[in-house]
Amino acid sequence: MTQYYNDPNSLKKHGKSFYWASFFLPKRNKDAATKLYSICRFFDDLADDNSEDQTKILTEEFKKICDDLSHPINEFFTSHNLSIKILGDLVDGLVKDQTDVRIKNEKELIQYAYQVAGTVGLMMSPLIMVNNNKANKHAIDLGIAMQLTNIARDIYEDALMNRIYLPQDWISNTDISELTDISSNKDLIQIKGAIKRLILLSETYYKNGFAGMRYIPLKTRLAIFFAAKIYRAIGQKIKKNRYEYSYKRIYVRTIEKLFITFISIPEFVFLNLRYNKYQLVREIFQNENL
Repeated sequence: MTQYYNDPNSLKKHGKSFYWASFFLPKRNKDAATKLYSICRFFDDLADDNSEDQTKILTEEFKKICDDLSHPINEFFTSHNLSIKILGDLVDGLVKDQTDVRIKNEKELIQYAYQVAGTVGLMMSPLIMVNNNKANKHAIDLGIAMQLTNIARDIYEDALMNRIYLPQDWISNTDISELTDISSNKDLIQIKGAIKRLILLSETYYKNGFAGMRYIPLKTRLAIFFAAKIYRAIGQKIKKNRYEYSYKRIYVRTIEKLFITFISIPEFVFLNLRYNKYQLVREIFQNENL
């Protein structure tokens, strides 16, 4: 079983968009964010250690960390005034991935997206010096937006692992074989429609995320803004491709990240004017306001 250690290169190796944005964080905040990413990556690696069900390993590892006050993960959460219950929510999401994934509806989709990504936004907030609980819903929604982008991008790869995150009531009667066998040349109109719906839904959550950046101190706000803009660009590329379903993974190249960073600066200056309202689109999560 994978043993935890703080890998300072984890963000660089696995989180290309976040690593780019991290250059705009002060060193202290960057180090803390990198440690959090390493913790989340540790559990992600545990979840995908092999093809067998890792539920027991995930739950036992989390319990061991909670019970051991000297464990480096527990110490990290304590030192940054983070509730470890939020990490527990993330683990619950990873447990859901241990069986064949079939999301029933949009509510279930958003619940899952909160567990595996909204939690990360919530845990990041104190690390970037946010001290207002009003920011929590915005941080969660930004994480959810990014996860919806992930799902829209990774449909084929997820299908190969027998995971369908597109809600079943969006794609009724679509079989897993139709998602894995692209060579069949079937016109998957439902899938294209679902991809479009995902991207449109993510836009609402991105806007909620941007609306909450007023709560982030200026010295750390720019990094989060750039991370969101670069991640959102993946969805915009999917839109540009007319929501076509493909086995090819869409990503943002380095030159594109440079371009996005440069042209986004004027938007950043007027961010609070452009995004000044929160749109209520979901229920409150149990551990949202700890």
